[in-house]
Amino acid sequence: MTEKTHYSDEELEEFRNIINEKLALAKRDYEQMMKVLMNQDGNDVDDTSPTYKILEEGSAAQSKEEIIQLASRQQKFIAGLEAALMRIKNKTYGIDRITGKLIPKERLRAVPHATLSVESKQNRKK
Repeated sequence: MTEKTHYSDEELEEFRNIINEKLALAKRDYEQMMKVLMNQDGNDVDDTSPTYKILEEGSAAQSKEEIIQLASRQQKFIAGLEAALMRIKNKTYGIDRITGKLIPKERLRAVPHATLSVESKQNRKK
């Protein structure tokens, strides 16, 4: 049996759904951070996301610098997710960029924007 070199359209669709869900949440959280930075955050009762609560409760104590760092990381995460969607479109999603082998599904479900398997990532750090 030959080793599988790419994920099927059905598998890619599953990953697309996971990524789109994470992307929607990430964008919502990013927008909330930007509102906090611009002092436009109203204390709406519908803010039930844990990230919102942290920002609401901590915004007085948390410096703008820390929120800017969080927003920057969130922006990078969003870009990573969008790049993953592009790889799905190109049917190159889930392929380790160093070894060319498939990244295990478990890893992609946990870190859908991953471009390296855990093994490749660890080898890279050495």
